[in-house]
Amino acid sequence: MTARKPSRKASRSKSAAADATVTAPAEAVSVETAQQPAPAAATPAEAAETATTTAAAPAKRARPRRTEAVPPRPRQGGDGGSARPAPALDPADRGRLLAGDHHAPHDVLGARPIPGGVLVRALRPFARSVTVLAEGVRAELHDDGDGFFSGVLPVPEVPVYRLRVAYDDNTIEVDDPYRFWPALGELDLHLIAEGRHEELWRALGSEPMVHQGVAGTRFTVWAPNARGVRVTGDFNYWDGTGFPMRSLGSTGVWELFLPGIGEGALYKYDICRPDGSHTVRADPMARHTEVPPATASVVTAAHHEWQDADWMAHRGDRPVHEAPFSVYEVHLASWRPGLTYRQLASQLPSYVKELGFTHVELMPVSEHPFGGSWGYQVTGFFAPTSRMGSPDDFRFLVDALHRAGIGVIMDWVPAHFPRDEWALAEFDGRPLYEHSDPRRAAHPDWGTLEFDYGRTEVRNFLVANATYWCEEFHIDGLRVDAVASMLYLDYSREDGQWAPNDQGGRENWDAVAFLQEMNATVYRRNPGVVTIAEESTAWDGVTRPTDSGGLGFGLKWNMGWMHDSLVYMSKEPVHRKYHHNEMTFSMVYAYSENYVLPISHDEVVHGKQALVAKMPGDWWQQRANHRAYLGFMWAHPGKQLLFMGQEFAQGAEWSEGHGPDWWLLDPTYEASGDHRGVRNLVGDLNAVYGAVPALWQRDTVPEGFSWVDGGAAEDNVFAFLRYDADGSPLLAVSHFSPVVRHDYRLGVPETGTEGWVEVLNTDADRYGGSDVRNEEPLKAEAVPAHGRPASISLTLPPLATVWFRPA
Repeated sequence: MTARKPSRKASRSKSAAADATVTAPAEAVSVETAQQPAPAAATPAEAAETATTTAAAPAKRARPRRTEAVPPRPRQGGDGGSARPAPALDPADRGRLLAGDHHAPHDVLGARPIPGGVLVRALRPFARSVTVLAEGVRAELHDDGDGFFSGVLPVPEVPVYRLRVAYDDNTIEVDDPYRFWPALGELDLHLIAEGRHEELWRALGSEPMVHQGVAGTRFTVWAPNARGVRVTGDFNYWDGTGFPMRSLGSTGVWELFLPGIGEGALYKYDICRPDGSHTVRADPMARHTEVPPATASVVTAAHHEWQDADWMAHRGDRPVHEAPFSVYEVHLASWRPGLTYRQLASQLPSYVKELGFTHVELMPVSEHPFGGSWGYQVTGFFAPTSRMGSPDDFRFLVDALHRAGIGVIMDWVPAHFPRDEWALAEFDGRPLYEHSDPRRAAHPDWGTLEFDYGRTEVRNFLVANATYWCEEFHIDGLRVDAVASMLYLDYSREDGQWAPNDQGGRENWDAVAFLQEMNATVYRRNPGVVTIAEESTAWDGVTRPTDSGGLGFGLKWNMGWMHDSLVYMSKEPVHRKYHHNEMTFSMVYAYSENYVLPISHDEVVHGKQALVAKMPGDWWQQRANHRAYLGFMWAHPGKQLLFMGQEFAQGAEWSEGHGPDWWLLDPTYEASGDHRGVRNLVGDLNAVYGAVPALWQRDTVPEGFSWVDGGAAEDNVFAFLRYDADGSPLLAVSHFSPVVRHDYRLGVPETGTEGWVEVLNTDADRYGGSDVRNEEPLKAEAVPAHGRPASISLTLPPLATVWFRPA
């Protein structure tokens, strides 16, 4: 019995019916075989309608992926009538198609020659009739029940044809998806099977394209455990019965080209699990998604015309570890709440440039369902979050930052993914992206699942994802989250909760191999890009090249420096002498890796307090400590990272719900000068830093640093020299006591007779300090001090860092 089309569907299809042109006879056209290019849809209604039913508004036409001649639309001609009855469909095939577990629907549906003509079979649930339109042929198929229609055309070979599908109150004309050859090539399948498809996003997912002369979208998904997969979306009222995909052999890839479906279409995959049950999943390779909490994938294509060619050509001119690298970390959704990507593009670049940062680090970027995760529980690894706009809108923001001379780093999260039932967890009914061993799959800290780095296709998914962001969005760096949790099998696990590796150790060698492959691939394909590890242990060789056995990262967050220095700064000055080594210990291992010094979002949230609020004393002393600490940080070997809000000493903890307290800078606020002073300091720190190579050129080699006095615990003083490649020095002196010290003597190199001049003083009045200065150049005297034959006598301001250079 033929199923009836629901009345709600009929009422929503009237607009498409008004546009469809299916009644006027027309002249015949030449016969073409199915192997030749097929006709393109000619009207908006035809472009929108490819299936059982149609969306209320026509879908956007896809931009052709390649240029090829599009033959004219076949016209109706010949005498109308019914096709001859077709051989009965095998009951097993019929049942499997209706159950959604058929692996080869193209073998049953579509058109194929048989003795005496061409058999055409269609599955169009809720249709009243289906008519084949071809050269000189207009033949109505027989209704076989359950949405099946079939017939034999009296033609010698398979023609180019279309289907005229009639519903109770609507008739549409569409191309038959089951007359098209696979739109994925053998080379793609070979590379996917071997886990070496470095441009995986071009092979899997939804791709608007022109295929056999027809505009549409190719859908491909990796689901090796599935018994069947169907495409479901707003173009078929989320009923995928009429859209089964074909399995492309042992690769586990399923494919279907849907003519007429274009950009903006919403879709998911209806997957028949090994046990016969069904699950509906978002596309793991989706490049655009609905705005959360909605979860559908969106067909999209890139149209942005980049204007950053000069930036891209020269970003790799200088190795990052020998270049100035000062990072402003931004939570995009809350930096200025409510702004879109394009609105951010008109404000963020100018603000960052004014402060002098060389880079921004953006969080979150990849799509994630829960905003409170800050983007660290990703469900859309290939999709920029749609909360602030489209993928092209995000490209526009990156482009604007580049044109302002600012590099873009994004937080990248290959360590784990959430368990949402519509996303990656047990994607095709069995562990697929996660490890099959629950002890290796379940992350104990976050309630998430860890990737199976030993599986070829999963490793390929992640490696391709890393280079995807660099190539499709011109990202300049990947800050890789939670590397330590990937490297150790026993991370946050008790005895009995983990299994050792084959050598009996706790190292996750699969994760090591993945990270090495990822880094090697990113650096090979994307000159000038840097990868940065958030790694909190003493794993050896995080930033060592992969060909020397290292993990291959360019930089590593120095979590030890961050923890130790903040412990020191949190103490009252009178107690700091007992913690002096907290500030000096970092130099014991400073050259074991290429480091970034991070004051990140993790340090100013969830009860940890804002940076200024960590400091002891009254409000003046807190700000002075804050300024002195930033001066120490910018002079210390390593690159810098500062989270938004800390550049103007926001006192409240950050929350993704409201972002920075910008009102503190409002001139009408009586204490705004205090906060503007700190922001002035950050701008000047970056300006001097960028202009003085001694502060960055030899960050990663011992020759770039020398203690003058690292043991002045009683005075809370740290004094050291930084050197550039030519040996030119900068003297940095940090004084963490709330008193003024006059005639404080420090040994210095003999650099001529002009003396040493202040180039930055965090106690300056401009920054809100007490303005204790060394106004005149300080002459080097032949007075030995700190193992040097010459020394200077200076005044140390209270709770301040002062930088000097030879005059």
